[in-house]
Amino acid sequence: MLATKTFFRKTKSGNIFKIVRDHYLRDDIWCGSEACESCKPRKKDLVLEEKNPGTKSSLISDPYYLLLDTNIVLDQINILEEDLLCNVIILQTVLEEVKHRSSNVYKKLKDIIADPKRKFYVFVNEHHKDTFVERVPGEKINDRNDRAIRTACLWYKSHLEQSKNNNINIVLLTDDNENRSKAQVEGCLAFTMEEYVCSLENSGFLEDKLCKKNYEIDGGKGEPLFPSHLTPAQLHDGIKNGKLLQGTFLASRENFLEGSVNVEGMEKFVSVELLPEEEWSVPSELVLQDEADEEDPGDILEEEKEIIVKTTTEVERTPTGKIVGIIRRKWRQYCGILQPSAVKGNVKHLFVPAERKIPKVRIETRQSETLSSQRIIVAIDSWPRNSRYPSGHFVRALGKVGDKETENEVLLLEHDVTHSRFSDAVLSFLPKLPWIITEEDIASREDLRHLDICSVDPPGCTDIDDALHCRDLENGNLEVGVHIADVTHFIRPGTALDQEAALRATTVYLVDKRIDMVPGLLSSNLCSLRGNEERFAFSCIWEIDHDANIINTRFLDSETHDPIEVEAKKLRDTNSMVEEFMLLANISVAEKILAEFPDCAMLRRHPEPPQSNFEPLIKAGRHQGFEINTSSGKELAQSLESAHKDDNPYFNTMLKILATRCMIQAVYFISGMVQQSEFFHYGLACPIYTHFTSPIRRYADIVVHRLLAVCIGADATYPDLLDKKKNHALCHNLNYRNRMAQYAGRASVALNTHLFFREKIEDEDGYILFVRKNALQVLIPKYGLEGTLYLNKKGDTSGVKFTYNEEEHTQTCGDVVFRSFDPVIVQLSLDRSNVQHEKLVFKLVKPEISGFSVPGVKKRKVSDPEPIPIEVPAKKNKKQKKKKKNKK
Repeated sequence: MLATKTFFRKTKSGNIFKIVRDHYLRDDIWCGSEACESCKPRKKDLVLEEKNPGTKSSLISDPYYLLLDTNIVLDQINILEEDLLCNVIILQTVLEEVKHRSSNVYKKLKDIIADPKRKFYVFVNEHHKDTFVERVPGEKINDRNDRAIRTACLWYKSHLEQSKNNNINIVLLTDDNENRSKAQVEGCLAFTMEEYVCSLENSGFLEDKLCKKNYEIDGGKGEPLFPSHLTPAQLHDGIKNGKLLQGTFLASRENFLEGSVNVEGMEKFVSVELLPEEEWSVPSELVLQDEADEEDPGDILEEEKEIIVKTTTEVERTPTGKIVGIIRRKWRQYCGILQPSAVKGNVKHLFVPAERKIPKVRIETRQSETLSSQRIIVAIDSWPRNSRYPSGHFVRALGKVGDKETENEVLLLEHDVTHSRFSDAVLSFLPKLPWIITEEDIASREDLRHLDICSVDPPGCTDIDDALHCRDLENGNLEVGVHIADVTHFIRPGTALDQEAALRATTVYLVDKRIDMVPGLLSSNLCSLRGNEERFAFSCIWEIDHDANIINTRFLDSETHDPIEVEAKKLRDTNSMVEEFMLLANISVAEKILAEFPDCAMLRRHPEPPQSNFEPLIKAGRHQGFEINTSSGKELAQSLESAHKDDNPYFNTMLKILATRCMIQAVYFISGMVQQSEFFHYGLACPIYTHFTSPIRRYADIVVHRLLAVCIGADATYPDLLDKKKNHALCHNLNYRNRMAQYAGRASVALNTHLFFREKIEDEDGYILFVRKNALQVLIPKYGLEGTLYLNKKGDTSGVKFTYNEEEHTQTCGDVVFRSFDPVIVQLSLDRSNVQHEKLVFKLVKPEISGFSVPGVKKRKVSDPEPIPIEVPAKKNKKQKKKKKNKK
């Protein structure tokens, strides 16, 4: 059967086009029920059980199947993940709508459907002749979809009644009051999710997981605490006439009282009204202190506003505005702990998120005694204007607070690092073992197995994605080759494996584990250039003279063999050699793919920072007798390389750290979306750059490999590879995931540092990295960690006063002056008073400031008796070392 739809479309030039679309309808689509006698499908296509299909409910006397509307899936996915709910019908209408509205929920739903024990059946109602409904003129798409869901519900009921001795009912779950009322009038059995869950036996744990979007605080009474947003119509008009801007809101990670809106981003979440220029502000120099007893950020909100506004007029101000509307929310699930309730047996509690940028959340749970010592996950449902806090629901418990595995899980979840096992769909695209190189492979590639090719990596490294070779040529020149694992041979475009790699975007390195971008069979085996094993590679080969001038460059899809033994990564000339050749390979490949694909090459740029960013670096260098030239990236690099102090072996390293903090983050981009003048990579001082050398751990390199393969005729192109808009969106995900991976790595270092200091108090040598308005940020070289030493503390009654010089970036107390790179001795201890936020406390030992410095201590455990004050600090343990692996 064929349903025909006709559309008329008017072009900008005024021409009218007639568009005809055919929609095929069938009468042989199976219902999926074992109880059905009319469909007669194959046994493997029967999903819904005949015997005891639905969980026992006090509301439903007959056996039943559940049928869900779209919002039930979107809002109540945490309940749907529980095994108690089974024998569920998912309509095609619902599945497609969920796919378009939430990729996260869609993925979870697909995982549930794929589990045969859950008995979730997808019914293709949009192509069944008895369940397809036309959209009537003037009808909203949501109303049409609700009508399609009710139609399918009634059809299932009628269809199953045709079978003998069959009394299975169909229960529609919907939280839409209008949809439920219409369904009941039409003859459907319909309930809300809350009504259904409360009717089940032993459902207390499910009630905790109910999403209550319409939940009102104190019955919806009380004065509004927040100003109302503009209406959708007002937002639309304001954006259209240019009075409002739209973009993505990002709260500051360092200061929860500050945030920014990126109006150029792909995703638009908020609408912003720009304030008059005289009300623009500059970022605060204050480091907010993490007070364990601080009840609420609002306590210091007004004080902070005053500090920000009182900046000098000479400082460059940032365009400032206020958010007047939310276009789309990007709420996620949050990790944290329950705040103990003063009323015993109370089911209403406040949840305290681990992320300080997020407010406390009101939830209901009947498991508070069990959960009080655990890390839990909570989802936000709504935030009424009359409530100080949003409302949400409990999702699941992670484990005991402070346990290493639990805290690692929190770390990954809070930084949005995908770390679940690879799905069966993903694993199905891996090659079968034993994997061999075929004659066809050899015929299509250049064989380089006769060359001596080596890798330079630390012992135990399993994801070896680069290797090198060098040999003399007959003409007296040298041939140098960089060989990169050919990951694209195994990851083909559009597969589940490719989609998962694109989503993860990067391998994440923690202190004690690695979260791979691709399955281990590839990352640690078939795509790792291991010794004595044949592997595929992409090779970039140069002919150079003995003055390192490039005579010729070539690329080919090649086969490499026999990397030499690996060696521990230390600061050696070999490291510089490898780095230089990898940079050269990335530059050469960037030039090649841009020449071939000027509009869709994936490149990496590093914007030049404004000169004002370098002021702290210039002043810090000047205090130590060095002039830092920041007029160009090359001049900066030369200045940094020449700045050394014999009495401070860490000086040059700290100077480079400070320089890095002045930079803007490098990002991936598509050549056709950016002006060529913006291609420049400031940090490397080169006009064009990309990432080609690490395809095992970076998805950007996979895209670049595919572009290069097309350039040299080693592979065919495909539509998405040349779609600059799709790849522009892909770059946004790559940049986001790369940023989150960096944050997760730092958080992992902090977690393990806290575990190390749980039973220790130590005095250590340190150096001041930054001087702030109320604190010193100190580097401890022995452990490679940074921390904050607070100066003018809130509520301090000691009478000790520090004076901050904003021009010179110094802090003064009496005759003691603190500048960047000055040596200090600090006492390190772990404050565990806040069970959720353990923090490493820095206290000043030397130089001595009466009333502020603390007595020095020998290294001791917390359980040891109080130490006797000594004047000379404890000697540093020179035998203790820390291995670090630097990845570019």
